[in-house]
Amino acid sequence: MNKQIEYEAVVGLEIHAELETQSKMFCACPVVDHTQAQPNSAVCPVCSGMPGVLPVVNRRAVDYALRVALALDCEIAPVSIFARKNYFYPDLPKGYQISQYEQPLAVNGMLTLLTRDGEKEIRIRRVHLEEDTGKLTHVQNSGKARSLINLNRAGVPLLEIVSEPDLRSAADVRAYASALRSILRYLRVNSGDMQKGVLRIEPNVSVRPVGSKEFLTRTEIKNLNSFRSLENSVAYEIARQTQLHREGQPVLQQTLGWDVEQGLTIPQRGKEEAHDYRYFPEPDLPPLEIDQKWIEDVRASLPELPAAKLRRFEDQYSLSYPDASVLTAERDVADYFEAAASLGNISPKSIVNWISGEIFAFMNETDLNINQIKIKPDGLTELLQLVEDGEINLNTAKSVLLKMLESGQSARDIVEEHGLAQISDPAHISALVACVLNENPEQVAEYLGGKTGLSGWFFGQVMQATRGKANPNIVKSELELQLASLED
Repeated sequence: MNKQIEYEAVVGLEIHAELETQSKMFCACPVVDHTQAQPNSAVCPVCSGMPGVLPVVNRRAVDYALRVALALDCEIAPVSIFARKNYFYPDLPKGYQISQYEQPLAVNGMLTLLTRDGEKEIRIRRVHLEEDTGKLTHVQNSGKARSLINLNRAGVPLLEIVSEPDLRSAADVRAYASALRSILRYLRVNSGDMQKGVLRIEPNVSVRPVGSKEFLTRTEIKNLNSFRSLENSVAYEIARQTQLHREGQPVLQQTLGWDVEQGLTIPQRGKEEAHDYRYFPEPDLPPLEIDQKWIEDVRASLPELPAAKLRRFEDQYSLSYPDASVLTAERDVADYFEAAASLGNISPKSIVNWISGEIFAFMNETDLNINQIKIKPDGLTELLQLVEDGEINLNTAKSVLLKMLESGQSARDIVEEHGLAQISDPAHISALVACVLNENPEQVAEYLGGKTGLSGWFFGQVMQATRGKANPNIVKSELELQLASLED
């Protein structure tokens, strides 16, 4: 019986990121939220492709592109060339797209993925600038199909980041895309809001026998706007192509769409090659020259990036990899944590637990980010200090935190206003425990008869009687003492 051939995935990603400039790539039209703004309200003769107009390069967009390229350790080209990419689709009003091809802005970069299994290096082939397209909306009107065009997005600065085919699994593909999104957000060049289409991912997928170095026919999945769709579509395509190879069937070079509901890829058209676009240098734009001073000025402005920050958090704050990765995934969350950790004597681990637990839960429920919540780092540390000092217990602290998040009041004001201070007087707690035992003789008898699990019920009765304000450690000790005396 012949042994079945094992196949491995070969995946590279093209990631398109809209740059958060104030104006478009080649004109002065404002960049607006095309999902909210009035259609075609941010359009001029340049970005609508009128005859005789001249494009002008947006310097801020080049700055942002350089930030990304340097963060990915790319080689910056001293001279890069814009080209016309002929691409006849109705969402391109000029009939072509201004992009870069033979001489891009940057090449030969690297993104190092930090995983539980160690580091994985993914090579970056190129980083280049181009302009985004308009957006088509297909509607049915009086039984007739119509297509509506909104050119607000046409001409928005777009950065394309192309990896080498170094990814070998759907999980690695998701990890790479997530890491790149995090870098873009750290650099403040892209919001990462995939639902609005400002970050779109297009994997190129093929498979080959394990051990082979040959690149076989690939397919491209277009315009994925969520990590779940990315991972699921790549996993599906790997399985589909593997099955075709095992059955001796050809894999067609195609552009595919992802049908979320059916969970499968749908052919859209034959996959184009570079010669299909008939690239040639854009005659209306001079070469883009980047001198060394410009590069060094941008390099000096770069923030600490996620991977470096993660390693530092592990070392400086003695955090585990999972805790450090949760904190450093978003720059604002990392900054919030560090601001809190610099105040008072609260342990970093305690701060992490509260941020990743109660605060993240509130943010998810309210759709707020960490800069929008009403509790600031010093407010969180004040609350945790009250717990450390024994003024309130853990359960009370959670309810106080919720009131802080809703009202913006300080922890101490809420504790005083609602009388939430912890009861720690041993004599008071002793009397409460005795009262609970005296009022529940049947349960006491069951406990003495061997049903020792009732100690937890007695504990709950004491806490309920104090509305959760009793010091749980003192309650537990006093309860154990009085139950032991009854057994004697």
